[in-house]
Amino acid sequence: MDTYNLKPENMRAPEHLNQEEAKKSLEELDAKIKVLQGRAHATTADSHHTYHEHIAALEAKRALIAQKLEDSSTATDSTWQEIKKSLEDLSDSIKKLF
Repeated sequence: MDTYNLKPENMRAPEHLNQEEAKKSLEELDAKIKVLQGRAHATTADSHHTYHEHIAALEAKRALIAQKLEDSSTATDSTWQEIKKSLEDLSDSIKKLF
């Protein structure tokens, strides 16, 4: 178990993940969240555990990674649209020359 308290506001998404790694990370976080939710439900109401905080922190991290994945796919689409537009402009310019 971690020696520090996990808090949702302290979570960060890794910067180095490509799309495939981000998808795998999301799946792993989903599995961890599910396990922690099961443990939280199995404990007594007055026990001193941090499962709920840990779950909230992992969900925050998952949301950040999902947002990065969405942003990267949007960025890729817009990049291809820019390339296509540039090629069309180039084609039009060449047609005007001849």
